[in-house]
Order: sequence, then C-alpha cells, then structure tokens
Amino acid sequence: MLTSEYVAVDGALVLAVPTKPGQEFFYTETGDQRALIFWDADHQNLPWLKIVIDYRKWQIIETNNVRAAEFILKVLKNVQSLSVTQLKSDTSYHIRTNLQFPPDFGLGSSSTLMNNLAEWANIDAFTLNEISLGGSGYDVAVAKEKSAVLYSRFPERRYEKIDFQPHFRDQLLFIHLNQKQDSREGISHYRSKPRSAEMIDFYTDLTKTIVDCTSLEMFADLMTIHEQKLSNFLQVPTVKEKYFQNCPSFVKSLGAWGGDFVLTSKFGDYKDYFKKQGFTKVFDWSELIN
Repeated sequence: MLTSEYVAVDGALVLAVPTKPGQEFFYTETGDQRALIFWDADHQNLPWLKIVIDYRKWQIIETNNVRAAEFILKVLKNVQSLSVTQLKSDTSYHIRTNLQFPPDFGLGSSSTLMNNLAEWANIDAFTLNEISLGGSGYDVAVAKEKSAVLYSRFPERRYEKIDFQPHFRDQLLFIHLNQKQDSREGISHYRSKPRSAEMIDFYTDLTKTIVDCTSLEMFADLMTIHEQKLSNFLQVPTVKEKYFQNCPSFVKSLGAWGGDFVLTSKFGDYKDYFKKQGFTKVFDWSELIN
C-alpha cells in the first residue's frame, strides 16, 4: 500500500503494488467420512502451525498454537457458510500453506490467505475478508489481480489493474522497521478522529498525481505531503521524525504507522546510514515488488 493508508477505509483512492514473495496454497481431499481438516502452515518452508479440526462439530482436536488455530477455525466456518461445495459433507481435507516471507514483514499474509481460500471454495474473496477480518479490502484486490491496482471502497468497491513501474524505481528503497504493527489498532485511532469528505478527496487526488509522477523529485515531494498531512490529522509524529530525523531523503510510512515497511530513496552511503540507525533489512524496489 503506497498511498491512502487509513483513509482507504473511508473510500480514498489507494495505490497498491504486489510483492514478489506471497503465500502458496496446497490441498488434497480424502473421502474417508471423518469430516476433518488437517491444516499445516509453514513459514518459508519451515513448520509453524499444525491444526486438526472436526468441521462437523467445529472443534479443534489438536494444535500447537491455540490462538492461531481459533482464527483459522473462524475463517473456515465463514468459508463453509459462503461455499456451496466445500466443507459440506464428510470429506477430509489436507491443507498446507507456505508463507514466502517472514511473518513480521506485513506483506499480506492474511489477505493472500483469504484470496487462496476463496479461489479454493469458489466464493467471493472480498466477502470472506470482510466477515473474517474487516479493512478496506485493497490487499485482496492486489492478491486477486497479482498486479498494481488503483482501489477504492466507497461509494462502491472499484479497482483497476495498472502498470505502475516508475522509471526512477531503481532509486527507491524499502526499509523494514523490525516490528509488525497492528493495523486494526491504527484504524481504530484513525476512526476516533473527525473525518471529512474534503480529506478523502485530497488523498484521492494526491494518489492520482503520484501515479502520473515522472520525476523522483516530484515523487519525493508528494510523498512528504502525504505523510505530513496524515501526521497532522492523526496527531502522531511521522516516521522520519521518529527514526530518521537527519535522513536526506523522504521517508513514507506504508500501511499501519509504526511498523512493517517504509519507503525512501537512495542517497550517498544509505546502507551504512540505515545500519547505524538499527535497520538492516533494506530492499531495492526490484527485490520486493513484482
């Protein structure tokens, strides 16, 4: 999510791009009349979560992580309620997912799961996401299209695939802030503030200008405007004020403020600069974006 974080939930136009690492989904079905779901979730091909669910009684029979298992059970119950084919008989399912990036990267582990389950069950991914997680749904659009998109939620959901490959993209960087931020908490804080139609229109127009931007200098200025206006509204310091006060480039929050990734551009000995600030996970645009 490059633009309109938070204001997306009120319908501001979002520019979002897909990442190269995603989430794989594999399944097999067995007509054994046991009505069990064997769920195996891996992180970068290493076992992380194991669950066995009886989907007749919707009981967790076995797991190594109760909290995560309860979330998966809730989502699968939603899948059952929406699907006309899956989880309807006594067939058993062996489902394996593999997250191709560290879970604290915040690159869409939940939205890619919603999309994968929706494709498997032949249901609407946006509906599944809405009843399971909430949020604007922009990340589901990216997962569905596997492309950069322009997305808006209100007054009705609309999105379009675009080819967003700015010619200065080799000068852009993503910096991981060494922590994951709870987006629901951030949205709750945003919703506690008085919003206006003018602000939504401002970010929609700003997003359109960013998409059409032809120079790094203009892009940097627009991202700075985006960050500062939202900082003033949220009454929260910008990420540059918090971590990178003497950085010679713009620094733009991506998604929930305070965690996950930020966007910036190259300058001098940028690797050494970010390392000294305690941030060693630095990625070129081409390393992360599809």
